[in-house]
Amino acid sequence: MLDQEMTNKIADGNGFIAALDQSGGSTPKALKGYGVEEDAWTTEEEMFGLIHAMRSRIITSPAFTGDKVLGAILFERTMDGQAGGKPVPQALIERGVVPFIKIDKGLEDEANGVQLMKPMPELDALLKRAKALGVYGTKERSVINLANREGIAAIVKQQFQIGQQVLAAGLMPIIEPEVNIKSPERAEADQILLEEIVKNLDALPGDDKVMLKLSLPAKSGLFDPLVDHPRVLRVVALSGGFKRPEACVELAKNRGIIASFSRALLEDLRHQMSDDEFNASLGGAIDEIYNASTAKTPVAA
Repeated sequence: MLDQEMTNKIADGNGFIAALDQSGGSTPKALKGYGVEEDAWTTEEEMFGLIHAMRSRIITSPAFTGDKVLGAILFERTMDGQAGGKPVPQALIERGVVPFIKIDKGLEDEANGVQLMKPMPELDALLKRAKALGVYGTKERSVINLANREGIAAIVKQQFQIGQQVLAAGLMPIIEPEVNIKSPERAEADQILLEEIVKNLDALPGDDKVMLKLSLPAKSGLFDPLVDHPRVLRVVALSGGFKRPEACVELAKNRGIIASFSRALLEDLRHQMSDDEFNASLGGAIDEIYNASTAKTPVAA
């Protein structure tokens, strides 16, 4: 796929984006969910080898194709690894799946009710390497815990600044200011976030476009203005801690938003499964998330 083919697929395709980007801190939890206990490794390298084996199994599964999976977000080590004897981005592209990479290096301590991203001093080099490997876009995550306008404005400003750096490198940024779904001020935070994102979208130079990855809003349909905004290529949603059935129900209530689920995609997969069991389980999860991304539930005004 050429860049324009990837853009068309992400902008207009029916399907969702798989998030396969758990990094160092979240890897043990992801492995435990996969049925691999912490005594299965003794070094970080062994741990990352186990998570890479899981991701390779997913990527090479006959259920994991571009028919329903539009894209996949990778951890840096996964991008640099192989699946089925091929570099992972190439393996994805050959299956019709658009590769993205997670670029953030984790979160700062909370201030003003939010957690900004840590500095990324080596980002330009990473972007150059990703582009050379055929990666189409990036994803960077920060977290909103409270409806603090100053904090949310700072999060969105930082996200768009990094987004400009990504665009300058010839890649498509997925901007992810996640609202904590357990926040006592979730609905208010959603509203402030919407307003701040629109301000920054309206200020984008030239004809630049970005993607948005957002928590499913407390009020269904709240993010319709973002779905319709001319500077947004696509809006995707994280599961944010919802189990897959609940995440899919909430997603289906939001027009134009597709999934970019991680835990909700992987929650039923186990290391101990036979290949047939694994592929059937993964295929069932893909079908469920695809349906919630493409067949929407009318919501009363």
